[in-house]
Amino acid sequence: MIICLSGENSFGLRAELDKLTAAVVDRYGDMALERLDGETASFERLQESLQSPPFLTERKMVVLRTPGANKRFAEQAGVLLETLPDTTDVIIVEPKLDKRGSYYKFLKKTTDFREFAELDEDGTARWLAEAARTGGGSIALADARFLVERVGVSQQLLGNELEKLLLYNPAITRATIELLSEATPQSSIFELLEAAFAGDTARALRLYSDQREQKVDTAQIVAMLTWQLRILALIKTAGGRSPQEQAAAAKLNPYVVRKTQPIAQRLSLARLKRLVADLLAIDVRSKRESIDVDEALQNYLLNLAE
Repeated sequence: MIICLSGENSFGLRAELDKLTAAVVDRYGDMALERLDGETASFERLQESLQSPPFLTERKMVVLRTPGANKRFAEQAGVLLETLPDTTDVIIVEPKLDKRGSYYKFLKKTTDFREFAELDEDGTARWLAEAARTGGGSIALADARFLVERVGVSQQLLGNELEKLLLYNPAITRATIELLSEATPQSSIFELLEAAFAGDTARALRLYSDQREQKVDTAQIVAMLTWQLRILALIKTAGGRSPQEQAAAAKLNPYVVRKTQPIAQRLSLARLKRLVADLLAIDVRSKRESIDVDEALQNYLLNLAE
């Protein structure tokens, strides 16, 4: 058995790897598992591990992390993997592969190739619902989406929040999410911008006040606003590329792109440039002059709503 785990969803990839290795250790013991890092192990060490028989166990599993970093391994992978002993299973972990290369094509064709792509909002919500069921609880898809919007798309963070919610009450609702979880600053900044661009100045200023009450300083708020404006600029200048293509080019989660698109569609490029220039002016003045940055940022939000 030769399995290749690939893709940028590190949480999903790690979970699959843990499941596969745990099954081997449970059945054959710790001696049945070998782990090697392709960036540090020599070609000879990789070759020896693959071709040597198990020691004090019936079978063994060799886990190779990024063996393609070893040029000789990438070139000779076909020979090495085709001559494996019957008692050896292999897991190749290659999170990032050049899909134009022969090494990728070989792995895709000859191994049990499992790709773990980043999840979008809907995919993450479905994953949360399934994880809740596995954990003996439940969460409606609408509430799962609310949790994603509140906490972000990190599956590691969402998994931690889900565990806490399930312990409190297996039947997770929006009320328990609001009670037990805190909105991440980045998530709240997006909501703040969304409210401002929608003309809801009262909500925008309230969200700004919430940030300050959470001890988020003005410099961090400027930085997060800058990050959001950068995403808007990338989407605005993306031409006809799909959200997936935009996300890949900008190294963003597709969920972030889809969530930001409605705002980008309402903004002209000229206005977006003015907003960037105005925020830059506040940042520069805050470092050179004695100004009330809170007041400047709140006025900036009011200008967004115009």
